[in-house]
Amino acid sequence: MPPPRFSLGELREKDVNFCYGSCDGMLWPVLDSIFHLALRYDNSLEAVNQRQAFLRREKIGICDIVDSCKRDKIDASDFGMKDICLRNILAQIALHSTLHTLIFTGGNSKNGPEYLFRRQLKSHGLRLCCMRDKTPRIHRLSYNNREIMTISLTSPSNTANRAIGSSELYKLRKRANPAFSPIDFRIEQYKEVFLAK
Repeated sequence: MPPPRFSLGELREKDVNFCYGSCDGMLWPVLDSIFHLALRYDNSLEAVNQRQAFLRREKIGICDIVDSCKRDKIDASDFGMKDICLRNILAQIALHSTLHTLIFTGGNSKNGPEYLFRRQLKSHGLRLCCMRDKTPRIHRLSYNNREIMTISLTSPSNTANRAIGSSELYKLRKRANPAFSPIDFRIEQYKEVFLAK
């Protein structure tokens, strides 16, 4: 879910009023780097239009799996969400016959996108079949006479930096290049997924 300021219309100067538009998040800077988009980071309609044009061109749909939730603490953490109502992702799969891959920007920790998708699957008697158990984690879903791949990436939120810092792969890259950062780690990982043919 976006930070509460998006629901209140109290955007910061560098927020973009679009999916993952928080100036604190790293999804758009990572995609900007991978695809050389030269995106704007402000409250302008042009910034929104740039992102929409990119998604259309690359045939990428984007949404949050959480349709609504409540919070005791007003922040953007996944962990703090309660009374979660999920978007019906299975209905989206059925509706879009060309959809073949779901990319989760986060994993199977409590209230992460993979975790919530698994919860939705369980309520329909379905489950994911593991294809690769290291990040990016890859699963297969058999649904509606189709095979759908799911890929769980490291979250683009700053809260994932601690997990990145403890990753053996990150430590290896950091030893080889002391300037290697958590955003470089994400760019490397996301590039593998978004540029795959």
